[in-house]
Amino acid sequence: MYAQRADVGAVGAKLYYPDKTIQHAGVVIGLGAHRTAGHTHYRQHRQNLGYMGRLCYAQDVTAVTGACLLVKKELYLAAGGLDEGFAVSLNDVDFCLKLRRMGLLNVFTPFAELFHYESASRGLDDTGERAERYNRESARFREKWKKELEAGDPYYNPNFSLDRSDYSLKVG
Repeated sequence: MYAQRADVGAVGAKLYYPDKTIQHAGVVIGLGAHRTAGHTHYRQHRQNLGYMGRLCYAQDVTAVTGACLLVKKELYLAAGGLDEGFAVSLNDVDFCLKLRRMGLLNVFTPFAELFHYESASRGLDDTGERAERYNRESARFREKWKKELEAGDPYYNPNFSLDRSDYSLKVG
């Protein structure tokens, strides 16, 4: 229903790993070791209500994962689709940022729940060439969205740590 709104770009679902922990519940830019983007509530148990109950209500987020993303075809085309320069990583976040640049909102909804077998098709080995590719794509993302990363995620309190996905307070 959120995708029907004229002000909404992409809508993402709540995704679980097979062990019933959260894989996706919205994306925060700047979160994680590479300071590109990360999933909130990552690996929290399915029954967890989340920070301030965030896992229980739909909300605007900067980005949602491409693993399960709904967007109108005309908006997909208007935004230029997925940037193939991001071969595997960050193409979804890049796309959502392009939608935001167009003045649209991205919405996470916990009312669409699915199990996600992340990396089942490409494997889990992220060493060697795969790690190098991720580092290249991360560097490209940080350069392309430098201004937005410096400004901070508009939906994430700057007092929270960017080192953890559980809304822990920044230390130091």
